[in-house]
Amino acid sequence: MLLEEEIKREMTTYYNNGASTIVSAFMRGSGVAEYHAIIKSTAAGEPFAAQLSTVIAAYNNLRERLGAGVVPVFKRYFLSDASNQQSQLPREEECAVSIVEQSPLDGTKLALWVYLQEGVAVNNLYNGLYSVTHGDYTHFWQGSACTPDVQSEVATRALLCDYALRLEDEGCSIADNCVRTWFFVHDVDVNYAGMVKGRNEMFMTNNLTSDTHFIASTGIGGRHADPRVTVEMDTYAVKGIVPGQMRYLYAPEYLNPTYEYGVAFERGAYVDYGDRRHVFISGTASINNRGEVVHKGDVKAQTRRMWENVGALLAEAECGWHDVCHMIVYLRDIADYAAVNAMYEERFPGVPRVIVLAPVCRPEWLIEMECMAVRPVAGNGYAAF
Repeated sequence: MLLEEEIKREMTTYYNNGASTIVSAFMRGSGVAEYHAIIKSTAAGEPFAAQLSTVIAAYNNLRERLGAGVVPVFKRYFLSDASNQQSQLPREEECAVSIVEQSPLDGTKLALWVYLQEGVAVNNLYNGLYSVTHGDYTHFWQGSACTPDVQSEVATRALLCDYALRLEDEGCSIADNCVRTWFFVHDVDVNYAGMVKGRNEMFMTNNLTSDTHFIASTGIGGRHADPRVTVEMDTYAVKGIVPGQMRYLYAPEYLNPTYEYGVAFERGAYVDYGDRRHVFISGTASINNRGEVVHKGDVKAQTRRMWENVGALLAEAECGWHDVCHMIVYLRDIADYAAVNAMYEERFPGVPRVIVLAPVCRPEWLIEMECMAVRPVAGNGYAAF
């Protein structure tokens, strides 16, 4: 039985000196507290260095508010011009960091998503992975893995092969322990097919098939600071889970299996712990259960259908929108930002989110979103998070 007083959720917005910070919090008794924050500059028109300074100051202010026991486990910087901006970012070693050129569409030059937890130990394994340890579990995060100077198919295959070896060194495998991947594809209209082929081939060799399972994922347009990079990859895996502890989401009345149109990822996944359920919704667009694009050319209608699909996936995980911790929204056309942002402001006020310029894998899809959610559970026999 869950006691309501054991569970605390908060959505808070802070403004300070040219930046805004929107934070979601999940706290469950004496368990690990979790925080997702989206930090944005509000100083549109200022040079990148000035905007970066305000975002870093807001991040430091957030750390002070949350206290010394709360540490970052993963960060992602969304930049408007990675080639000119990445070198100005602070050197980060406190957690895994992802850096991608996906311009925030509010007119500013950067935004930061940071995921923080209380009472965990974060360690740099110096092999591309960071470990986050608490209780019976070790979590592995990786940001911005890349291989320059190769085509997207070869790059993806190389990235996944390397990742498989790194997990093997930690006593894990992609099939049993990887929960989530992100693939950022330069010139997605050209290079996405190669990424898909490389991933499909690598998954086959790791027993990831339509008869077993795939991985929750986002494959979306995004640039690296190095123009020679066609694909960069972020990953998340968990050591200590047992068979059946991670499950996959389908919502078959709304979406079809991805393998039916030649790609290999799950629509979503969740991991149950003794005290909570973590839900990972993959990049989701306006699609039906025949794999067709719905509402071509109408971004508002596509947004509503996308919400239906995401809502169905959340419901399958016994979650609702109130359980969502943060959202990332991808738009193909800058001109659609005002309409889409207004829709999100009306329906999801106060939820940490960022809307970025990032073409979706099919040109007809004008919008895509992903999110993470958490809800309390009990009595399942698993160790607490």
